[in-house]
Amino acid sequence: MSDLSTTYLGLELKNPLVVSASPLTEKLQNIKAMEQAGAAAIVMHSLFEEQLTLESHELDRNLSQGAESYSESLSYFPDLGEYNLGPEGYLEHIRQAKAAVNIPIIGSLNGVSTGTWTNWAEYAQKIEAAGADALELNIYFLPTQPERTGAQVERMYLDLVQAVKRRLRIPLAVKVGPYFSSTIYMARQFQQAGAAGLVLFNRFYQPDFDLERMEVVPNLTLSSPYELLLRLHWVAILFPHLEIDLAVTGGVHSAQDVLKAMAAGARVAMMTSALLRNGIGHLTKVKEDLAAWLKEHEYKTLREMQGSMSHESVAEPGAFERANYLRVLSSYALHSQQ
Repeated sequence: MSDLSTTYLGLELKNPLVVSASPLTEKLQNIKAMEQAGAAAIVMHSLFEEQLTLESHELDRNLSQGAESYSESLSYFPDLGEYNLGPEGYLEHIRQAKAAVNIPIIGSLNGVSTGTWTNWAEYAQKIEAAGADALELNIYFLPTQPERTGAQVERMYLDLVQAVKRRLRIPLAVKVGPYFSSTIYMARQFQQAGAAGLVLFNRFYQPDFDLERMEVVPNLTLSSPYELLLRLHWVAILFPHLEIDLAVTGGVHSAQDVLKAMAAGARVAMMTSALLRNGIGHLTKVKEDLAAWLKEHEYKTLREMQGSMSHESVAEPGAFERANYLRVLSSYALHSQQ
C-alpha cells in the first residue's frame, strides 16, 4: 500500500486530510468521529476577534459601572456566553479535544485587529497552553475606508502576524484571501514575519439583499469543486518560491481534489463543505480513493507527487500566466465557430 504520510507545520501526519475550521468541531463526538474516519489533523472552529473584544469590554463595564465602554456596533454579534463556547470555553474545548484524540489539534483565531494586538497575542498563548499543536491565524479583513491604502492594509496583516508569533512557541499558519496586489510578494513577507505555513484561501462570505424587507441578510454558500482552481493556481506559483508549507482549503471534495492540491505543491488539503454535505464518514471514502489512485499509478509515497505540477515543474509554465488567458479565449472562439 502506498504511503500517504506528509508533514505540515513540522507535524508528522498520517495522510494529507485535514478538517478545516467549522462548527462541526464544536462537538467532541464529531472530533472523535473525524479521527476514526481518517482525518490526520483538525483545525478547531474559530475564536473570533469580536468575542475577545466583547469579553474585554464586558470586564471594563463591570469595573466602571454605567460607563459607555464600547460601540453599539458590537451589539450585532451573538451573546458571548451563548456563541461558540466563549473564550474560556474555547480553551477548555481544546483541552478536551487533545485528551480525546491522538491526532494534532490546531487552534484558530479569526479577525484582524485595527488597534492593539494584545488580546490576540494573549489568547494565542492561552491556546498554546491549552495544548494546541499549532495555531491558524485567519485574517479576514475587508477595507471599506477610502483613505486606507493597500500598503497600510498589508502592513496591518504583517504587524499582526509578527505580534502573535512573538508570543508563540508552537507553529503558526496564516490563512488569507487572494486579494493582494502581489500575492507572491505577500506570501514571502508572511514567511519572513514568522509564519510556518500559508492556508489558501479563506472565503469572503457576501451578504444578500432582502428586497421585501429592504434588509441586508447573511448568506452562506458551501464551497464547490470549481473554487479549487484558484487555489491550485496560486499554490503552484508559490511552491517554488517559499520555504514554508502550503495548505489548500476551499473546493476540496474528493480524492481527485486532494491529489491536484498535492501536485500543485500543497502539504495538506483541508475540507469542511464536503463533510457538511456528505457526513464525516466521507473522509473514509476520500482516504480510500486516494490510496487506490496512488497504487494504480504506481506511486510508493504521496510525497513523490507533491509539487510535481508546480509552476517550475510543468512543461509549460506559461499555463499559469497571461499566455494561458489568451490561449483559453482563442480556444473558446474556435469552439464557438464549429
